[in-house]
Amino acid sequence: MLKTYLETSKQSIEHWLSAVLHSPIPEYKRLYESMNYSLLQGGKRIRPILTKAVLDAMKVDASLYKEFLCALECIHTYSLIHDDLPAMDNDDYRRGNLTNHKVYGDGMAILAGDGLLTYAFQLCSENTTASAEQKIKAIQCLATAAGPEGMVGGQAFDLLSEGKHIPLEELKVLHSGKTGALFNAAIELGLILSNADQAKYAAYMTYANCLGLLFQITDDILDVTGTIEELGKTPGSDIRQDKSTYVSLLGLDEARNEAHIVAQKAHAALATIEDDTHILSAIIDYLMDRTH
Repeated sequence: MLKTYLETSKQSIEHWLSAVLHSPIPEYKRLYESMNYSLLQGGKRIRPILTKAVLDAMKVDASLYKEFLCALECIHTYSLIHDDLPAMDNDDYRRGNLTNHKVYGDGMAILAGDGLLTYAFQLCSENTTASAEQKIKAIQCLATAAGPEGMVGGQAFDLLSEGKHIPLEELKVLHSGKTGALFNAAIELGLILSNADQAKYAAYMTYANCLGLLFQITDDILDVTGTIEELGKTPGSDIRQDKSTYVSLLGLDEARNEAHIVAQKAHAALATIEDDTHILSAIIDYLMDRTH
């Protein structure tokens, strides 16, 4: 059931994304090509799927809020473009294709990332279903998650931590921003757009925190155990850059055990919610078992 849900949800999101970016000015065509190159390159689309899953659990039609789901993916894609740059992780491949800067050059890749980040908020403002209050809350949610209190802050900490062996608690702070912030935003967006009761927020956000952590632990594991064919990028990048990871700090077996513990906490959080959360629950196991 989850496989079908993920496939059909991804198809819907891909369809919505394909209609998002079209250059209104001929002279800007190359910029839009660069933005679309990364935005339409596939991927799991797990973040907007999570928002959709929350809306589905609340019996809300996600297509009415597609601009917000697309905005979330625009922000995620911007972060990948910048993350791959020579000044950051210096990666040549992403999702089985050359990274943006390898095709369009460093300058255009930076601008493509900037364009996707800012366009995300334009998309939110263009939605005609959400109330003004919902839009403000959603934009605040995304901006906080993407900014210095979230993803950018975590990325900066990551950059400053290269070549250093930071303790586990600091690694958790790093990834709560770099990875966890957008997972939290994905769940919170669903709560905002469905006008969820505030009493539900704590359990859903505990689930979100666990999911972001689980994604990062399994990502660290795959960086050691995965192949370029499975990952769509060159494995071992964290080792080459001498970064601290859950595997380097805990060892492979203990990292796997930690992932299992976090997954159990996520399931426990969902168990306290009366909504139909079977898809959200299945996503936990999907992240545990993923190979890319």
